[in-house]
Amino acid sequence: MKLLRKLYDWVLHWADTPYGPIALFILAFAESSFFPIPPDALLIALVLGSTTKAFRFALNCTIASVLGALLGYTIGHFLWWTPSNEFTSIAMFFFNNIPGFTENLFFDVQKMYDQYDFWIVFTAGFTPIPYKVITISSGAFNINLLMFIMASVISRGARFFLVAFLIWKFGPQIRTFIDKYFNWLAIAFTILLIGGFVAIKYAI
Repeated sequence: MKLLRKLYDWVLHWADTPYGPIALFILAFAESSFFPIPPDALLIALVLGSTTKAFRFALNCTIASVLGALLGYTIGHFLWWTPSNEFTSIAMFFFNNIPGFTENLFFDVQKMYDQYDFWIVFTAGFTPIPYKVITISSGAFNINLLMFIMASVISRGARFFLVAFLIWKFGPQIRTFIDKYFNWLAIAFTILLIGGFVAIKYAI
């Protein structure tokens, strides 16, 4: 926990430097495949520092995150299995060093793909579910790439533009609220969105 806190503080300090947007891009890219700290905190800090650039920062974050997701997909597709269908040393490194990334979770994700397809990628992209687990396993299990990209763009864009909009609209007073309740807000939004699609499906 102390290490994660230090990483979190290190991430935030970039908001006070001229390299904040570049750091945001790199962080969003890395978080989609291996880095443990999500880019939301730095995005919030940057938007607070320049609300006129709020949506530019959100776009920056979205593009980088989707590109990072493609890196995760590539790792899973090309570097995850040996020719004999066993885990490679790279896969074992992830299992042993990325918090929460376990073999059991990896195969649980495969079962979820069979049932939910697009929605498992979308939900992971928008909610607190570790996105890197989904991006890598998508490649490892040969999930349709076009569907993966679409789900990533929609979910990551919705997440980061929502954060940017709230800060742009309500200013500093919303920061504490987002920090405290963002995970619950993300889950609630996802439930409402999926419910809307289900309602449309049955209405048609």
